[in-house]
Amino acid sequence: MKILTLIMAILLSVTEELTANDQLLINAYNRSSQSLDGQWNYIIDPYENGYYNYRYEPFEKQKYPGRGAFFLNSKSNNKSDLIEYDFDKSETISVPGDWNTQKKELLYYEGTVWYKKSFDYIKSNKTNRVFVYFGASNYETDVYLNGVKLGNHVGGFTPFNYDITDLITDEGNFLIVKVDNKRKKEGVPTLNTDWWNYGGLTRSVKIIETNEIFIRDYIIQLDSENPEKIKGYVKLSGESIYHNPIKITIPELGVDEKVITNKDGVASIDIVSDNIRYWSVKDPHLYKVKIHIQEDEVVDYIGFRIIKTEGKFILLNGEQVFLKGISIHEESPIRQGRAHSKDDALQLLTWAKELGCNFVRLAHYPHNEHMIRLADQLGILVWEEIPVYWTIDWENESTYENAEHQLSTVIHRDKNRASVIIWSMANETPTSKARNSFLNRLAVKAKQLDSTRLISAALEQSSQGGDGNIRTITDPFADVVDVLSFNEYLGWYDGLPEKCRDISWIIKQDKPVIISEFGGGAKYGLHGDKSERWTEEYQEFLYEENLKMISKIDQLQGISPWILIDFKSPRRPLPEIQDGWNRKGLISEDGHKKKAFYVLKEYYESK
Repeated sequence: MKILTLIMAILLSVTEELTANDQLLINAYNRSSQSLDGQWNYIIDPYENGYYNYRYEPFEKQKYPGRGAFFLNSKSNNKSDLIEYDFDKSETISVPGDWNTQKKELLYYEGTVWYKKSFDYIKSNKTNRVFVYFGASNYETDVYLNGVKLGNHVGGFTPFNYDITDLITDEGNFLIVKVDNKRKKEGVPTLNTDWWNYGGLTRSVKIIETNEIFIRDYIIQLDSENPEKIKGYVKLSGESIYHNPIKITIPELGVDEKVITNKDGVASIDIVSDNIRYWSVKDPHLYKVKIHIQEDEVVDYIGFRIIKTEGKFILLNGEQVFLKGISIHEESPIRQGRAHSKDDALQLLTWAKELGCNFVRLAHYPHNEHMIRLADQLGILVWEEIPVYWTIDWENESTYENAEHQLSTVIHRDKNRASVIIWSMANETPTSKARNSFLNRLAVKAKQLDSTRLISAALEQSSQGGDGNIRTITDPFADVVDVLSFNEYLGWYDGLPEKCRDISWIIKQDKPVIISEFGGGAKYGLHGDKSERWTEEYQEFLYEENLKMISKIDQLQGISPWILIDFKSPRRPLPEIQDGWNRKGLISEDGHKKKAFYVLKEYYESK
């Protein structure tokens, strides 16, 4: 088997590069799977010796790559062999998890780490197909199974999978993953961010087995123009997918429909029901939906609702809704580091509910799927975002393609989730011709993929008037979005909290307005006068003044202050105050609520 594997690896190395990603499996969350989570062996490789030879030529491009290539997992056959690595004798690290918080020597590390997991797998049926699925890996990932390259994935927060049907064996499989978290100018995000660059296999890895013909994709949602109609499609993959019957059942609604696939393996869904219980923040009702073909069945839990805008209002199922929100980074309040577990997500959303939120902004990248699934269950509306952040390389076409791929992937993953109401294109990006074109293209793509939700972006405000106390939005992208959102930091980066009293807002766009960020820093337990920065009293005062000010904006339909919990950032080095933490959280990194938490809670209780 090992000899065959080596031959396959050599053959593959002289072929064209594999595509970056097999078509993503929908609803990997609920499919039967075998977890590969747990302890993986790892090797730190800052010079990428396991990927390049001494001439800096990739091993995988060579006809005879040599046993120094880490992806071959080479072993000594005798005492004279020269092999300068050994995964099985190397240390282990937990997957999912970032390497920064697990290993002290990797705290600030940016570079390559190789992972290896050995496993056995016996298919339940010889004709079945098998996939390896990654929830996310930051940032660029090369994946090899049994010495053969599966592909390359770029982007730290989106899922990807590969078909391994022809490579997997009953015993002795080894999955090797090269993860490189170096920041790149052309990357998405780019070099400069205000959050920690957690590296590694940060979300779960699993093996998913399907039948030869299987349900690849589907969307089942309420018709945005008819609240008594459920529409969508189902797409099959495999052989003989034409004229294949598919059964859709929603037992609670008495739905038992059969549809037939076309030549592309796609069947349209058009179901009328006059007794649909609509999903809402007060009644987050989810229907059990089964999609069945003779060879396969998937089960999902889907809420039916309509989200629209009308003038300055946001309408959920035809009724006005004010978005009482908070921004959240994907950091664990339980053990610190990148959040990845269901318990992490539940704690974050439980605190948001305690604050009085019916809405969360998941910044500044797609979060793990636990967050979205739990939001569905808890009745929390969600803003999802891709990391088009600050100073993206706007004129680089590959950068755009990267951003579009991340947007497409998160829409694909979460298009059946009732909680998701906004796709965000960007955060605090400076206007220019190239940037405007970049974002406009993303907006068009988002609408092509999903016309049932709203689009937005966290824009920046502009000052007008001789004293600069008139604020408005002049960004041309404001004319593109469905919801006008912008960040403002009056009282923190822009004057002191009292300045809020002198500010007036002129919003010319007839659209709902969300203040996507405002706030200021405070270290939990540090007390003093309300004019003393970093004290809880200063943050409390800042919130009081900002809430009074923004409440005067006529179009205001929601806010998502910055931020729920303190989070790590290398940009924040102030000793004894920040110590590597952005202190704008309403809750400290170890779970203590600051005084401003209760100011915002009281405001939400009054809405």
